[in-house]
Amino acid sequence: MLEIQQAEAQLSELDLLASMFPGESEFIVNDQLALAELKDCVEKSTLEGRSSKVYFTINMNLHISEEAMAMFSLACILPFKYPAVLPEITVRSVVLSRSQQTQLNTDLTTYLQNNCLGDVCILNATDWVKERASGYVSRDTTPSLAPGSTVQPIDLILTRLWIYSHHIYNKYKRKDILEWAKELSLSGFSMPGKPGVVCVEGPQSACEEFWSRLRKLNWKRILIRHREDIPFDGTNDEMGRQRKFSVFEEKVFSVNGTRGNHMDFGQLYQFLNAKGCGDVFQMLFGVEGQ
Repeated sequence: MLEIQQAEAQLSELDLLASMFPGESEFIVNDQLALAELKDCVEKSTLEGRSSKVYFTINMNLHISEEAMAMFSLACILPFKYPAVLPEITVRSVVLSRSQQTQLNTDLTTYLQNNCLGDVCILNATDWVKERASGYVSRDTTPSLAPGSTVQPIDLILTRLWIYSHHIYNKYKRKDILEWAKELSLSGFSMPGKPGVVCVEGPQSACEEFWSRLRKLNWKRILIRHREDIPFDGTNDEMGRQRKFSVFEEKVFSVNGTRGNHMDFGQLYQFLNAKGCGDVFQMLFGVEGQ
């Protein structure tokens, strides 16, 4: 399959997914710029100008027993050569232990390799998860849910989102970031400038609400570069021990560049290192910190 045909297949599948998962929180394109690049390439029949892989999330409420349902999220990245190569799919849920989640993802990858290589397969993956997810959940690791409950106890997970933006200058956006983090009891930091970085950590539902609000603002480019989901025992003390940051603040390091809009990455790396997050620097910027 030619590369432009691969791009066309990706775009067609994304349109299908949007129709299959019409709810605002069911199908979320995490990097709108990558989608815009893909559409432009298909329209112009050229791959020039395409620099980012399409990254999206599908959220599904699934029965894990006769009495209860739980949210399962599929984080999907489409390589440029997809569907000639497999997509990168990671399935997460609060009702899965780490070992269960690892096993589910391993089995899903094996299924896709054996049955779907060379064809678009995201719907196959969602169907596979729908049919088999409950089998990976054991009662001793499942948080207690009231009979008939459809509300997942997602606050039994501390989430940490590392958000990358092409730039953060606008004073109103900076004010919103600070106020929303305070309102949602999130800790972390935001670094304005070009590029901009936001890290938020706290209850999973609060982090996802923050991201939902943030991505609706007008951005040239914004995406989640890295996500951490850390189970805890449900007490505030335990969540506090899992946090890397005690408060949420705007961090401004020494600025440089002709417009004075670039932060000193060395100081940012030192700050992250001091918080035990130095390894995230490469995930954010693609280079090792110094």
